[in-house]
Amino acid sequence: MISKEAKIYVAGHRGLVGSAIWNNLKQRGYHNLVGRTHQELDLLDGAAVRRFFDEEQPQAVVLAAAHVGGIMANLRYRADFIYQNLQIQQNVIGESWKHGVKKLLFLGSTCIYPREAPQPMTEDCLLTSPLEYTNEPYAIAKIAGLKLCESFNLQYGTNYIAVMPTNLYGPNDNFHLENSHVLPAMIRKIHLAKCLHQGNWEAVRADLARRPVTVAAEGLRMDNSSSEADILHVLSHYGISPDAVTLWGTGKPMREFLWSEEMADASVHVLLNVDFADTCIDAPVNQDGLREVRNCHINVGTGKEISIRDIAYKIKHTIGYEGEILWDASKPDGTLKKLTDVSKLHRLGWHHKVEIDEGVSLLYEWYKAHL
Repeated sequence: MISKEAKIYVAGHRGLVGSAIWNNLKQRGYHNLVGRTHQELDLLDGAAVRRFFDEEQPQAVVLAAAHVGGIMANLRYRADFIYQNLQIQQNVIGESWKHGVKKLLFLGSTCIYPREAPQPMTEDCLLTSPLEYTNEPYAIAKIAGLKLCESFNLQYGTNYIAVMPTNLYGPNDNFHLENSHVLPAMIRKIHLAKCLHQGNWEAVRADLARRPVTVAAEGLRMDNSSSEADILHVLSHYGISPDAVTLWGTGKPMREFLWSEEMADASVHVLLNVDFADTCIDAPVNQDGLREVRNCHINVGTGKEISIRDIAYKIKHTIGYEGEILWDASKPDGTLKKLTDVSKLHRLGWHHKVEIDEGVSLLYEWYKAHL
């Protein structure tokens, strides 16, 4: 158990999950927390990370910082996704070991699993067949991270645990029209389409004032001062118009969604109550008598799935948009099914509570409150 006085470094404490973990720890009475913004500490800079650990000497670390994005971003910026995530992990996990950190929690993603993994996906299906092409570089980086934790544990007796969350959404989400994940992207697109449909330009401009929109290929950047014609042109680039919203793919893929604050609660539960030894008690012994300790990471999710098409219409209903939802089948769907088996997490004492209907309403209310 980590004492209430222990200094805990939360890397990525301003992000979707990191901010929720920070708040969860505070609610549990952990107030000796350390966080740095990207401007204060570039985790790609190994020397800067080393100086930070020298100065702060944290006793526990939560590595929630990562370079993340949706299908479009993963396809276009493949080098960025593997290089930056490998660098972040190498620097933070390496310095944690060098500075004697007692407990580390590494956050990965269920995209580590093969494209054709049996459903629901258990931890043991890792590295059993090829990955989904669209996010292969990111997945490989996350696999390297969990193996780094596992290997330090086996060689040096450290207590580093990796958790693999399913698709997350919640407060402080990224609503960028190009680089965000599917659910927040749909919420923003359908919200903007509703405003256009109603001729509510004040609401459109309020949205753009908070989150300007660009089309890099055309050198365009829209904010609340742009003309109506320019705004309509740029939003149409992202499939947003007064009478219809066009979304990527067919809508057929099935996805599992977990409210970010619940991911935080699960993460803190694991950080405080689970040791590495608890995650690999069933490690088999091979024909040479060697105990094969692998796949010690923990899936974090709901164990429930919904199609992208159904979640889009759920968002449409929640927002009250009266236009159409169209699908661009020329764009990639990504993995068709990504349902996690969460039986290990359940055995370790944690279950989700927020269902998708409640979560969509909560996120839309949060989005409107932060325009």
